[in-house]
Amino acid sequence: MTQGPRFTPLADSLPASVPFVGPETQERDRGRPFAARLGANESLFGPSPKAIEAMALEASETWKYGDSLSFDLRAELAARLGIGAGHIMVGEGIDGLLGYLVRLTVGAGDKVVTSLGAYPTFNYHVAGFGGDLVTVPYRDDHEDPDALIAKAREVDAKLIYIANPDNPMGSWHDAARMQEMIEAVPDGTLLILDEAYLEFAPEGTAPLIDPDDPRVIRMRTFSKAYGLAGARVGYALGAEPLITAFNKIRNHFGMARISQAGALAALRDDDWLADVQARVSAARDRIAGIAAANGLTTLPSATNFVAVDCGADGDFARRVLAELVARDIFVRMPFAAPQDRCIRVSVGTERDLDAFEAALPEALAAARA
Repeated sequence: MTQGPRFTPLADSLPASVPFVGPETQERDRGRPFAARLGANESLFGPSPKAIEAMALEASETWKYGDSLSFDLRAELAARLGIGAGHIMVGEGIDGLLGYLVRLTVGAGDKVVTSLGAYPTFNYHVAGFGGDLVTVPYRDDHEDPDALIAKAREVDAKLIYIANPDNPMGSWHDAARMQEMIEAVPDGTLLILDEAYLEFAPEGTAPLIDPDDPRVIRMRTFSKAYGLAGARVGYALGAEPLITAFNKIRNHFGMARISQAGALAALRDDDWLADVQARVSAARDRIAGIAAANGLTTLPSATNFVAVDCGADGDFARRVLAELVARDIFVRMPFAAPQDRCIRVSVGTERDLDAFEAALPEALAAARA
């Protein structure tokens, strides 16, 4: 019998699983589409029309590889942020950049600290390179900067991960609190500050960017407020030696021309961004109102989703989620207790929220039964 490929011991030890089961997979399994796609924190309001036009114009040029340096996009970001382009790395979404960063910094057995129940794709990358993930609990539905720093000191962590605003809870810390965390990062440890939802957060959420600070790397994206999740464009902000090091291992032609063009046009359309921000704020309020009408509470949110407290334990929330899915409403929920008492509902159009509003009382009744 012919022998198959010989995987590494690490690869052999890993599950062949997907961190998130996408809505398309669920629709194929169900045999019908969802009526409301409110689970993936996408922007149902779509990208800027200028971004769509730019991508359409670039389509005829896709016989060319994309610019390996994403030069124009990095230059525009640098000008807007007031930093040098050498402090910016563009990659295939924050997920792709996290994978590169873990590959650069984490070897077998290296300790990495995160919050229990925080964004799981980061954990997937750590496991994929043999790192040892160490977790601390949330505190009052917020990631706990003090506990993360203390645990990093205790285990001599290579990396600390925190999202501000947070996924899956939508909570946030202000800029002063995050700057305190940066100042407390132990020597030899790098803080990953995931700011994917920053455009939805109140003023004063993000600390000022010090591009030369070697203690922190910040991750941002075009997937959320800019409505380009399918284009896969993210960027990292950090000290130039760290940003340059990405060139050692990244996929140099990983960024499609269409994606680069769309992101650049989206970045320049400030009016569209402001409109999306206003619609997200209104939709968060509506989700809170729908929850209240059903006797439920919601957590304050600085993101494009709302955590709805189902008022019991994780088992009950999972039943609510399953009943919503059975009624063609795609939502997700936190993975770890006690945050798993909630379901997480992305904002959407009036039509999407109408469908959620109609399905929620039925789902609650079925879950209670």
